[in-house]
Amino acid sequence: MSSNSGSGGGATGRIGIGLELDATHLKILEVLRDNGRVSVSALAERVGISRANAYTRFEALRADGVIKRFTAEIDHQRAGLGIVALIFVTVRQQMWRQFRAQLAQMPEVEYCAITTGQHDAMIQVRMADVAEVHAMVTERLANIPAVKATETVFILDEVLRRPYVLPSDRERDRGRGAQRRPAPSASPEPEQGQGQGPGQGPGQGLPLGKMRFVGAAEGRAALRDES
Repeated sequence: MSSNSGSGGGATGRIGIGLELDATHLKILEVLRDNGRVSVSALAERVGISRANAYTRFEALRADGVIKRFTAEIDHQRAGLGIVALIFVTVRQQMWRQFRAQLAQMPEVEYCAITTGQHDAMIQVRMADVAEVHAMVTERLANIPAVKATETVFILDEVLRRPYVLPSDRERDRGRGAQRRPAPSASPEPEQGQGQGPGQGPGQGLPLGKMRFVGAAEGRAALRDES
């Protein structure tokens, strides 16, 4: 199938071959997110459509560029790249072209984005150890004339990483949230400072998501009583 390359300015939610990007397309993308090597037959079964329909829709998503490519996800720790760092860069405003060209020659750079705020760009790198990160920042980035200043932040734990997110994810979560919402409690909540059993400090025993702020004088008095 051919891609309609002239539809780059089309409305969001449409794909260039003229098909509406509907719930079935999104379900196909959900299945591929879990297993990009799934067979067409298994894809059709998971989505609940015929094999021919699954194949047609899959090829349409590829032809239009919604699906850009297929790749492998690796364990970076086992691959010897256990250190992850974010490097925030301030760029000399007349030298953006040089900055982009130099950055493209650094294979250790996993991701780079132009940002708003205090800095101009954010770079993510993966290295074998902290010394390698230090060498890159001080010996390579610092020697690029386009780089005015840098700030490095080490990532301690990657809590969540998804291959991609879809509009259907949020809709599904809204539905689950409505089912999880608890019924209003008939019993009144304890006032601040009340309902605390032995050994409970300020804020303990309060409903999740609520905090109790203690004045300085009150806090010092509580410390004296405990001592």
